[in-house]
Amino acid sequence: MSIVVINGKRMSVSGSNISVSNNKVYVDGKLVIDEVATEPVKLIVEGDLFKVKSEGSVEVTGNVRGGISAAGSVHCNDVSGNLTAMGSVHCGNVEGNATAMGSMRRS
Repeated sequence: MSIVVINGKRMSVSGSNISVSNNKVYVDGKLVIDEVATEPVKLIVEGDLFKVKSEGSVEVTGNVRGGISAAGSVHCNDVSGNLTAMGSVHCGNVEGNATAMGSMRRS
């Protein structure tokens, strides 16, 4: 179980794949928020997850066991898969490929 914070709104989710697409939030393919009230979307995940894809910025306080893709910036711990961001990245180790349009800093 992880805590997800979307533009300041906290919710508990039991899935491990989170996606923000067309201003809607999905967890393991199920719609959990029909429409995010403000844009751009800022997604914060408190805990580990498998995969995340967002049309905005992403922050993961845990590890990403799969991949991460964001249209904004990314801040996370270790990533077991690929990491792609249109903004800047601050992360731990990345086992796959890492691509950022902004700066990239590893901790």
